[in-house]
Amino acid sequence: MAELRAGLLGLGMMGRHHARVLRSLEGVTLAAVADPGGDPHGVAAGLRVGDSVQSLVDAGVDYAVVAAPTAYHEDIALALADAGVHVLIEKPLAPTTEAADRIVTTFAREGLVGAVGHIERYNPALQSLRARLANGDLGDVYQVATRRQGPFPSRIADVGVVKDLATHDIDLTSWITQSPYTSVTAHVAHKSGRTHEDLVAFVGTLRHGVVTSHLVNWLSPFKERTTVVSGERGSFVADTVTADLTYHANATVETTWESLAGFRGVSEGDTVRYALGKREPLLLEHEAFRDAVLGVRHDVVTLAEGAATVRVAEAVLRSAAAGQTVAL
Repeated sequence: MAELRAGLLGLGMMGRHHARVLRSLEGVTLAAVADPGGDPHGVAAGLRVGDSVQSLVDAGVDYAVVAAPTAYHEDIALALADAGVHVLIEKPLAPTTEAADRIVTTFAREGLVGAVGHIERYNPALQSLRARLANGDLGDVYQVATRRQGPFPSRIADVGVVKDLATHDIDLTSWITQSPYTSVTAHVAHKSGRTHEDLVAFVGTLRHGVVTSHLVNWLSPFKERTTVVSGERGSFVADTVTADLTYHANATVETTWESLAGFRGVSEGDTVRYALGKREPLLLEHEAFRDAVLGVRHDVVTLAEGAATVRVAEAVLRSAAAGQTVAL
């Protein structure tokens, strides 16, 4: 079978990682790269650096990976759809819900494969967590709490922390629980003198009654990526930096120390840290998209799912601006 020809638009920090993975991906050839800003990281490695979407189309690519700033996603995606090119777009799908919906509609009409790069879905800890929740290991799920903190990435200039970092947590929360958001209540802050918000704290509710809370910022001198799911039988803690998953069970033994039992509510049981196979999430994401293009399997973050995440992110910003809960 002939190899798929892939193109890459956007050669910045994320683009160089996509290029590395594409060059290692079985059944795929990185055939063309483009970035109107040039190639600051030497991604091209012998390929001519184009300056537009058309340069990828002219190279005859079967699919393209878009790692350009969010503001350009709609124009790029629609141009690629017009040329009959399948596309994997870095998150968020688009800067607005309306733009995201136009991308979804266009790709569906053209019968093309489109996906969004919500890479946390390919993290081994979250994949294992989702499977265990679906299996009923936690019983009734009560709450999902996430923390995503770290220093400001200078490469991000066109969106704030909500549409950049928080979209990870919005997507993964709906995905692991298999339940969409029904409301959000949010607060944001601008502490760095930039146009967009650099801190957000918000709570939400999901269709199945699960309560969520999310703390996200670009103001912390350390990197944290933690998801805690609490339920009837205990709690799961997923660390997506290290791809570790730990289970803290509620105790099944009686606590006879009266004052301690009354304070804890539930008592501590066994703690299990699972041994997980740890392949690179970006490679898994690319393998899934390649297979979707080939029609082998369809295990990607769909454009419709990406649009739903943008819709929730915009509701978070509306809630913060209005100082009230926004229903979805």
